[in-house]
Amino acid sequence: MIPPIVRRGLLLAPLLWLAGCDTVVLNPSGDIAAQQAHLVVVSTLLMLLIIVPVMFLICLFAWRYRKSNTAAEYKPDWDHSTKLELLIWGAPLLIIIVLGLITWIYTHLLDPYRPLSRIDENRPLAPHVKPLEVQVVSMDWKWMFIYPEQGIATVNELVTPIDVPVRFHMTSTTVMNAFYIPALAGMVYTMPSMETQLNAVMNKVGVYDGFSANYSGAGFSQMRFKYHGVSQGDFDAWVAKTKASTAKLDRTEFLALDKPTIKHPIMHFGTVDADLYSRILNRCVADGKVCMNVQMHQDANRIKAAVATQKLPKDEVCEPTEVAATAQPTRKE
Repeated sequence: MIPPIVRRGLLLAPLLWLAGCDTVVLNPSGDIAAQQAHLVVVSTLLMLLIIVPVMFLICLFAWRYRKSNTAAEYKPDWDHSTKLELLIWGAPLLIIIVLGLITWIYTHLLDPYRPLSRIDENRPLAPHVKPLEVQVVSMDWKWMFIYPEQGIATVNELVTPIDVPVRFHMTSTTVMNAFYIPALAGMVYTMPSMETQLNAVMNKVGVYDGFSANYSGAGFSQMRFKYHGVSQGDFDAWVAKTKASTAKLDRTEFLALDKPTIKHPIMHFGTVDADLYSRILNRCVADGKVCMNVQMHQDANRIKAAVATQKLPKDEVCEPTEVAATAQPTRKE
């Protein structure tokens, strides 16, 4: 027979599974993620103001009005209490109002497209500081990072300096994915033929996990990368080391990389075609393909010409935007 103390211990055994939980979401290293964690904690505490009393009262009522308690007051004809109604409806209403206000504020404050205004809660961002630009491409089943200002690129490795704002430009070559580094910021989706953005900053040196948070097929569970938050000096040294690589990320190399792979090794490229990200975004990496923005520009001009023949007022015709020179397709006659 199992002793009582052992039985009690077995009941607590499932709690051991919680020992492996990673609390990085509530204890992040980036300012944006820290603000999001604060929002989660505040929202949870506000909701517990209702949940805890309700659970307590359920237990209290069940105990007080149990069948064996003949001393409990019995009112079979009771059906209304103004004070109780005010409490039942007033308290949740106040909580919802506060939650709504907090949600509205943080929705705008933590908009991933919004440029950063601070490094952390104690350091505002100087007006002259320019963010580091990183172009992110999700593929089957790996991540590509292009540093346009440095002219380098990596696969399955991301490195940025701490206390420096970073602006991520993200797209996908395949199905929708979700770019997520819990220690840095919340997840943002990547979609083919579309660009999403994320502004964030890392405040602590370290190596962090990054991964796809949206199922994308057979290699989804292995679609992970390491994110290195380093000092500015170490970042400059890493850039110099990467630029020394003889590997070049051009259109031919990209098309080879675009083939589905699982557990793809880390790669570094010392040079990158300047217009590669634009071509990836506009689906025209391969020779002979017309870039989507060029096609839309041409369609807009055709529509403009067709409308002009009907002699409509000029202010009713949409003017096509200019197309960047780097996005011009290469055609073979």
